[in-house]
Amino acid sequence: MIKIAVYGKGGIGKSTTVSNLAAVWSRMGRRVMQIGCDPKADSTILLRHGEKMDTVLDLVRTKKEAVALSEMVKSGFWGVYCVEAGGPSPGLGCAGRGIITALETLKEKGAYEKYRPDIVIYDVLGDVVCGGFSMPMRRGYADYVFVITSGENMAIHAAANIAMAVENFKDRGYAKLGGIILNRRNVKNEEEKVQELARDINSKVIGTLSRSNLVMDAEEEKKTVMEAFPDSDMAKEYEILAREILKICEE
Repeated sequence: MIKIAVYGKGGIGKSTTVSNLAAVWSRMGRRVMQIGCDPKADSTILLRHGEKMDTVLDLVRTKKEAVALSEMVKSGFWGVYCVEAGGPSPGLGCAGRGIITALETLKEKGAYEKYRPDIVIYDVLGDVVCGGFSMPMRRGYADYVFVITSGENMAIHAAANIAMAVENFKDRGYAKLGGIILNRRNVKNEEEKVQELARDINSKVIGTLSRSNLVMDAEEEKKTVMEAFPDSDMAKEYEILAREILKICEE
């Protein structure tokens, strides 16, 4: 089982990228589980045609031990297993605690044994890498962390912080940094700035995604690009990135 955590600043296109990667792998015949680790609980919404899910945190809060795996895991486009960790109401409680509760609950309920995913991909908010937000990096969860960034300064700052967290945790047997994914915003000197970041953190840019109107068009249809425009150049970019990530993880 390949276990991947994708981090990045909020709004960087992380969930869109992760959902399209999950769709590619599923179409390749892999069993894929996507776990949204963001309190907004909208990671899997494109895989489910705009239909939101009950979050693990809400289900545990209301049903306690009686919650069933079938309530926490729902099927999305091309059979991707979809999970949303969830979080507390704004201003109440620790958002990171929702991630911890969700991942522990999935493990205790035997989700990985029941669904037998070939690939598990965690979609994690990366503005802060502490507490529950570092949970997917921990031993037994993700094996590799990939960071999505643009050339915008705040996105690069967040990416550097995530890389630092991975470096600080490496002696504990946590996930390795697999590389940087450039999601273009077409800002000045974007590629040079992201390549400089990669050098600074002793990593590399493993893939680049164009800024394309097709991404927004697909979202308007409440679909991934892989479903709405499967023969497009943008779909090919997701396919290339998906294969490169598998290559790194299977080395």
